[in-house]
Amino acid sequence: MPELRSVSLSLSQNSGSLLDNENSLFMGQLLPAIRGIEDQCEGGNTGRRGGSGGGGGVLQPSSAPTSPQHRHTSATSPPPLSPIPLGAAAFTSSDPNFHATSLRERNAAMLNNELMADVHFVVGQPGSTQRIPAHKYVLAVGSSVFYAMFYGGLKYLYCDEIRLEPDTVLATLYAAKKYLVPHLAQQCVKFLEVSLTARNACLLLSQSRLFEEPELMTRCWEVIDAQAEMALQSDGFVDIDFPTLMSVLSRETLNCREIVLFDAALSWAEAECVREEMELNSENKRKVLGQALNLVRIPCMELAEFANGAAQSGILSLQETTDLFLHFTARNKPTVSYPIKPRQGLKKQICHRFQSSAYRSNQWRYRGRVDSINFMVDKRIFIVGYGLYGSSSGAADYNVRIELKKYGEVLAESTTKFFSDGSSNTFHVYFTNPVQVERDVYYTASAILDGAELSYFGQEGMSEVNMGALTFMFHCSSESTNGTGVQGGQIPELIFYGPTLEVSDK
Repeated sequence: MPELRSVSLSLSQNSGSLLDNENSLFMGQLLPAIRGIEDQCEGGNTGRRGGSGGGGGVLQPSSAPTSPQHRHTSATSPPPLSPIPLGAAAFTSSDPNFHATSLRERNAAMLNNELMADVHFVVGQPGSTQRIPAHKYVLAVGSSVFYAMFYGGLKYLYCDEIRLEPDTVLATLYAAKKYLVPHLAQQCVKFLEVSLTARNACLLLSQSRLFEEPELMTRCWEVIDAQAEMALQSDGFVDIDFPTLMSVLSRETLNCREIVLFDAALSWAEAECVREEMELNSENKRKVLGQALNLVRIPCMELAEFANGAAQSGILSLQETTDLFLHFTARNKPTVSYPIKPRQGLKKQICHRFQSSAYRSNQWRYRGRVDSINFMVDKRIFIVGYGLYGSSSGAADYNVRIELKKYGEVLAESTTKFFSDGSSNTFHVYFTNPVQVERDVYYTASAILDGAELSYFGQEGMSEVNMGALTFMFHCSSESTNGTGVQGGQIPELIFYGPTLEVSDK
């Protein structure tokens, strides 16, 4: 096969000199994909390869091979390559009844064959080009780039319509970047942002670093910071590249226990040993982690977490284990090679929806009824929990069940307790993990309290609360059976992680 020199992606400036006056797309970096297909078939190929010379490759969809007016007939270019002989299995496009004895030989016979060719590569410099037949199906099976081009999102170039799918969007983004289709790349990024969750955030972060997509990287970090434990325990975390692993383990704003980071690093190391075909043992896991392990803030673990987890993992040396135990327990602490300062994490923010609270005898009671309120925000946030009012008749304990719903579907729930000191202060209750809330969608916050019947309640409620970087909007919920609404009632506070005024102004 002729050599393909790497060239910039651009439309041919010689319209009329290459493919019958049709514009052509230079694709000089396609040689590995073409050679890969050729190499797979070479075992049964005893013929010679035609052509010589170097230059940029041109991809142009072909018409039916039997249509002579679409064949390349330039006087400066050689005729199409003839089929490569394959001994007894050799055949021509006019003689499909060849005598190959195996499927492999029959497939190999299609290499450089005009028979059923539906795409052609034009290689070489203008005036000295060759036209090589190929088959979309074979190319697409062997290359995600060709798949996206022929069957995926790159069909957008012809009809300006985009139908992205979760299984192919990354391949489409890669192809859009490679072949300089910026609008398609933007649509891929938007699709990924909408589908971004804690389960895929780390893997998408790794990909967005590769694709140099800063906006997508920012969105990934928002999810990873707020839902760090869910992200680190996801299946995709073990598939990230080493630089992304370093970035995650060094992240100051992760809301995560260090033992979860330690366990995630070990899981990644096990997967990396498998990828590198190394024996799965403690020594090799430590080897592939390298300096990344020293980014885990082991001294910031709880003593029990360290003793029952990291200390018995086998990945720490005996001296490290001894020094860390002394660091936890001794008055004179030895120097350790792990950061000793806890991560800052994210700062909780609170949306107050009432301007005041009140108490009137016999007016606000709890008898297993539901207090609910609908809310919507104009930016993505992560709901951490709610602030609730407590007893107005002295100190009391409460059992409470809280829920967050979207279109009636329960996204998160938690059953917990809190102690009310009898004041008008609010008392915070939390979900197990922060819950992602998308912009411009109504969600329902609910609480069922069981405890002292008489309680404080909010009044002078606001239907819209502007917090500088984002705005909350409130609406009455049909699920509320205890009197809570926009103007007054329970659930005075929404606790969340989200953008701050300082970040918004940058």
